[in-house]
Amino acid sequence: MKFRQVLSFLVILLAVLFVAYQQFGSKLNLPIPGTGGITTTGSGSNNGNLSNSSGTINLSIASSSTKRNWMDKIVADFNRQNNRVGKRKIIATVEHVTSGGSMNAILDGSIEPVIWSPGDDSWTKQFDDSWKLDKNTSAFSEACVSTVYAPLGFAMWRPMAETLGWPDKPIGWDTIVDLASDPNGWASYGRPEWGKFTFGHTHPAYANSGLMSMTGFVYGIAKNNQLTANEIYASDVGDAMRRLEQNTSKYGKSAPALLELMAKKGTSYLHAAAVPEADTIKFNVERGDELSLPLAFIFPSGGTIWANHPLCILDKTDWVDAEQAKAAQMFRDYLLAPEQQKLAIDNYLRPLDSSIPLHAPLSLENGTDPRVTTATVPALPSPSLEIANAVVDLFKITKRKATILVAFDVSGSMEGEKIRTARTATVEFLQRLDPKDEVGVMVFNHELTFLAEPQPVANVAEDLANRVGSLLADGGTNLYGAVCGAVKVIKELQQRDLANGDSKLYGIVLLSDGEDTSGVVTENQMFATCLPNGAEIDGVKIFPIAFGDSANERVLRKMAELTAGKMFTADQNSIAKVYLSISAEQ
Repeated sequence: MKFRQVLSFLVILLAVLFVAYQQFGSKLNLPIPGTGGITTTGSGSNNGNLSNSSGTINLSIASSSTKRNWMDKIVADFNRQNNRVGKRKIIATVEHVTSGGSMNAILDGSIEPVIWSPGDDSWTKQFDDSWKLDKNTSAFSEACVSTVYAPLGFAMWRPMAETLGWPDKPIGWDTIVDLASDPNGWASYGRPEWGKFTFGHTHPAYANSGLMSMTGFVYGIAKNNQLTANEIYASDVGDAMRRLEQNTSKYGKSAPALLELMAKKGTSYLHAAAVPEADTIKFNVERGDELSLPLAFIFPSGGTIWANHPLCILDKTDWVDAEQAKAAQMFRDYLLAPEQQKLAIDNYLRPLDSSIPLHAPLSLENGTDPRVTTATVPALPSPSLEIANAVVDLFKITKRKATILVAFDVSGSMEGEKIRTARTATVEFLQRLDPKDEVGVMVFNHELTFLAEPQPVANVAEDLANRVGSLLADGGTNLYGAVCGAVKVIKELQQRDLANGDSKLYGIVLLSDGEDTSGVVTENQMFATCLPNGAEIDGVKIFPIAFGDSANERVLRKMAELTAGKMFTADQNSIAKVYLSISAEQ
């Protein structure tokens, strides 16, 4: 009997202690027994973005990559200030994103930031229109505010820019178009040794620099910054963009990636690219030792878009609570304070306040003209949704078409979830291509099988999507043989096109999860006989996707570097985004 009384007393005591722990333990931020040491944090969204019920307030920021250095500095300084809402400390974190990609990611629920800061007002207008259409309300209660200026223009090797008259002679889009389409190239300027002028820009559907550059192009060619969407399709504007695009050698998803290629491949690859001033100066200052020559930044003489990098607080979404909204307002005010605006110059950006004097690194020595202001190079208006849509549409109509071969690994190691997600992502990629592009699919295990050699997307996409959607995994991996086979097919098509006077871009998308196991073609044999010794600007580019931890990244990266393509790493969760990035390259 005594034992039962003692046992009952212990049970009651434990119950009382547990209740007390629940009431007071959370205030001390202690773990709850049975949760594996996990601290309770209160309510939150699917990705844990909402604030903790005690302790800290999570302030997540999605910021355009052009202002990476500045934003990293601001976030670190802000966190050191020990800012609080009530008793709770604010912890800001920043993810650097592309403007178009982040807009789409917020709209489809892939990311849920408290603050969103794309490259220009045009993206916030597009986002707000789409959000209102879906939700019947805005995502933010206050207007987005400008944070800093990052004007758009051309990065060009400095001797070439000086040959055109930089920094004193006006250089506009018409100069770039005429030079790009001139069969004599630099010989027309007395420098035949430089060959044909080569130019690149980012894809306007994905990158802020692409949309702003192409909008500036349209305004500059038309000599009218009050264009209507209908006028963008006018013959003179369309003809000029066609001349530019048919002589554009490289597209991409981000301006730094284009500059990275210029740094790696030197003057024999790209001669100029449409990018922000900030990225150009950053490469000169931070990567100068890697550049074969310094770069110069050219402001288009007819005017440019002084991208204002707005900051939007998404306080009307269901993943941002009142305390996070307050924390975001405090961060915004901190960002706009004079001291932080002065820091913008140190990080290659221009402050909103024109009375703040510019200094190095914004200097002629580092490749830009600090004398330029909105008074000397006019600020063109950010595109409305209608203008942006028309610009992207005209680009798609006039751009160089692509011939793409997808080489898909169906070896036994792809069995299960790998091949299921890879099939789905590949089908989406095929459906995303321009109907006038050409696409083919080759699958490989120990053998090579062509589902279809490249043909117009409009003719084969539906059938290829069905066939890819039912692929099975089995057998070994003839990786090197697959690369040689794919390159052979694409080069034959390239020779056919050249004979017919067609100007296209050529790419191989190679998805593989493992090593070559067949030995039919050796690694050295592949590099010696199937791939070029050096990248050619209009050559066949390989975009390898290292799918999973077992992929041979060393070999895949070397393939990409030799052909001026780009290697991507992916798993089942990221493969769709990788294919989206490759879409922007072609």
